[in-house]
This record gives sequence, C-alpha cells and structure tokens, in this order.
Amino acid sequence: MIDNKTLLKKIDFAVIISVRKANPNGDPLNGNRPRQTYDGYGEISDVCLKRKIRNRLQDMGESIFVQSDDNRASGDEFRSLKARFDAAQITNDKIREETCGKWFDVRAFGQVFAFEKNEGADAVSVGIRGPVTIQSAFSVEPITPDSLQITKSVNLETEKNPDKKGSDTMGMKHRVDKGIYVTYGAINTQLASKTGFSDDDAEKIKKSLQTLFVNDASSARPEGSMEVLKVVWWQHNSPSGQYSSAKVHRSLNVKTDVTYELGTLEDLLPEELDPLEGEELQK
Repeated sequence: MIDNKTLLKKIDFAVIISVRKANPNGDPLNGNRPRQTYDGYGEISDVCLKRKIRNRLQDMGESIFVQSDDNRASGDEFRSLKARFDAAQITNDKIREETCGKWFDVRAFGQVFAFEKNEGADAVSVGIRGPVTIQSAFSVEPITPDSLQITKSVNLETEKNPDKKGSDTMGMKHRVDKGIYVTYGAINTQLASKTGFSDDDAEKIKKSLQTLFVNDASSARPEGSMEVLKVVWWQHNSPSGQYSSAKVHRSLNVKTDVTYELGTLEDLLPEELDPLEGEELQK
C-alpha cells in the first residue's frame, strides 16, 4: 500500500565528485572513452548515476526492481524485468500502488511497465513518473582523456601457432587524470504524492548520494579513484518551494581547485554534507 505520509517539502540537491585516474563513465559508441560534450567537458550520464544510487539502496536493504545482472539481490534469480514483475503477481488494476509499495526505485524514479501478453499473463502498458530526478554530471572544466595501449599476457583461444599472439590480445584503456564533476537533482512533492515517496525515502536518497562510490570499484574505476566531495541538500519550506530549482542550482559555483561558493537564498539554508564515514557508513 502507498503510504499517505508522503514528502511535504520540495528538495533540491547537488553532488560534487572528484575523479582521479579513472574512467568515470565510458561511451560505448566511442571505444569506451570517457564521455565528453562537444565542448570537451566530461560527462557522467544520469542513467549511470541512477544505477549507482540503485546499487547503494540495494546495499542498504531496499527492494529494487531494476537490478543489474552483476548486482542481483541474494535469492533473486530473475534475469529480466518482466520475469521479476510476473513473479511479484501484481494486480493489474493496482499496478501503480503495488509496484510503488514494493520497489523503492519505482517509487523514487518511476518506471515504464510495457510487457507483451504471454501464457498466464495479460499485456501491461503503464507508465509511472517518479519524484526524484537527477541530471547528468559535467566537469567544471574540459577534460583531456589519456589512452593506454594494453597487451594481454595470454591468448583468449589457442591459435594454430601457440607462440603467436592473437588479435584479441591488444586493447586500449582510457582514463581521466583528474577532474571535478557536479550533478544536480530535485525531489518533487506532487509526484511524491502519486507514488508514496516519503521523508524517510528522501533521507535514504541523501545517504546513497553520500556513499555513491561504495562497492563501485572496477578496473576502469579503481578503489579510491572516484570520491564524493560534498552533497549540498536544500529542503524548502513548502511543497512548491520558495525558488525554482534552476535558481537554487545556480547558487552553487564549483571551482577547478575543489573549492566552491554557495550563494545565499533568503529563508533557504542548505545542508553541506560530507561523505559518510565510520559507524555512519555501516548503518
């Protein structure tokens, strides 16, 4: 059931991210080089950021609908969204209510349920808009990615001549030596009332942003190469907020030396949050 105690005050937020010798988000259409705009600024897509938020929420014990294959919850054997949806036995005339109540990411980000009819299940076509939106993160100055030629030490398959290196043994790795990225987002109270997104849910989103790169290490992003430097959290005093999100976001000016200026808006005082550490990180 959707909880009637939904979010009552609009929230805006920003996250300042440090990248050192890592590929923060590779572009599959460009040889997996770090994403860049036409002006040369680095980019981390909003889809990538939401994937990391989902993973963190899952680590925190929340039920997630859009799980990645390499991060499926223990006991979850479903390899597709449809299989997970069908197994939940959602009532057709209560799809919004039951999916939002069951899965945190549906309640937060929304979801399109569009599945064809098959044996034992009717066709489904329902779109849910979520209250939490987040923009792509962009670097505060243009980046210059480095590209490294790499060679595997062994062939993937045995060649006719085992001493000959196969074509697959040559490859490339790409990285950003250093960069500061900033993303902005907001939580809408009107949409929160539709999905049942609550103040407690907002606190969990805040915590996931403070710990965004926990358990996110990979060859492209070695442990310690990606860091949340600061989360700025604005909670307005009304459902619509005192100011537009655009004006609130403009009040944050991040500089290339990792310092930032935070403009003052009357009656809207932001929280400036550090990454979680110690016992807080274990909760």
